Amino acid sequence: MAEITLAMPVEVLVTAHPAAIGFLAERGVLCVVCGEPFWGTLGELIAQKGLDTVQSQQMVTELNAFLQERESAPGS
Repeated sequence: MAEITLAMPVEVLVTAHPAAIGFLAERGVLCVVCGEPFWGTLGELIAQKGLDTVQSQQMVTELNAFLQERESAPGS
């Protein structure tokens, strides 16, 4: 799995990793509205929530761990 970064376009993220949609939504970061992904980077989307750089990077670290766990789970 390619590592998720703040510079990754949201459209690329949700296409490659649909599970990221729920992960982000649970944290108040809505990346899909009316069936369309946010146009911009993950960093831009997270910044709209008012998170600072450290908080943004922490969320990306948690997202990477979440996706890695899902993809390495049996039956994935």
